[in-house]
Amino acid sequence: MELWIPITIAAAFLQNIRSSLQKHLKGVMGTTGATFSRFGFGVPVALFYWCLLIWGFEYEIPGLSWYFIIWLVVGALAQIGATFLLIYLFSFRNFTVGTAYSRTEPMQTAIFAFVLFGTQFNQNAILAICIAVVGVMVISVARTKVTPLSLITSVFSRTALIGLAAGTLFGLAAVGFQQAARSVGSEYFIVQAATTLLVGIIFQTVVMLVYMVWKNPDEIGHIRKAWKPALLVGIAGATATFGWFSAFTLQQAAIVKVLAQVEMLFTFASSVFIFKESVNKLEVLGCVLIVCSIIVLTLFA
Repeated sequence: MELWIPITIAAAFLQNIRSSLQKHLKGVMGTTGATFSRFGFGVPVALFYWCLLIWGFEYEIPGLSWYFIIWLVVGALAQIGATFLLIYLFSFRNFTVGTAYSRTEPMQTAIFAFVLFGTQFNQNAILAICIAVVGVMVISVARTKVTPLSLITSVFSRTALIGLAAGTLFGLAAVGFQQAARSVGSEYFIVQAATTLLVGIIFQTVVMLVYMVWKNPDEIGHIRKAWKPALLVGIAGATATFGWFSAFTLQQAAIVKVLAQVEMLFTFASSVFIFKESVNKLEVLGCVLIVCSIIVLTLFA
């Protein structure tokens, strides 16, 4: 088994935990505060990982270039915007369609990779991407009255456009971070990932902090009151991101994002085995499609 596969699965599992915690934060603070928690409380974790590698395992301090800085800024800002939009969707009563469209991220990542860098994908990889996107969209709308026809006709609704925008920004963030990580001056992928994580998350924290002080200073008080769950969000988020960046250095971002849809299976399993919720045929179909996409990706792509 290629190393990027277990790394991606572990990152998806941690992201599922982070997303669950972040939804809870949305109930005690605003969208900006919940978005900031992912980054601000992840800085100590990122710093720990980097210091452990450099001084604990005695890897050399890597060199950075302007190419790294440019693509890191692109990825970091895109990820902030995508996270903000995704959390903002939860404030809509009919957020389901928007969430479904945000799951087009793997497809949009592939498009960005092709347009910006000429990345080529074989037919099986493209098939896996398409199957995964359909699978996660089916699961996203499985417990609503949304039909396949209404999902298509609602593409210009407010929630759908917000979801598509979130997926676009997540896709841009993925290719941006991949370019940044691969340009880090180290032959070790784990050092490339840790360095990209540390610099990126510090930059994102500063941007978010400046924005909150300028636009919404009350959020700082809300974050302070809910620091314990926010810290858990930061730990899970930073660790998951470390996994994503590690996988990005080993495999194309779009391919990583396809396997990352295994996160939906973790969410599905939690609802069934932990919360004892019933399942319907569409949810089962969605899970089957995701499994099929992973099989196509890992065996044939």
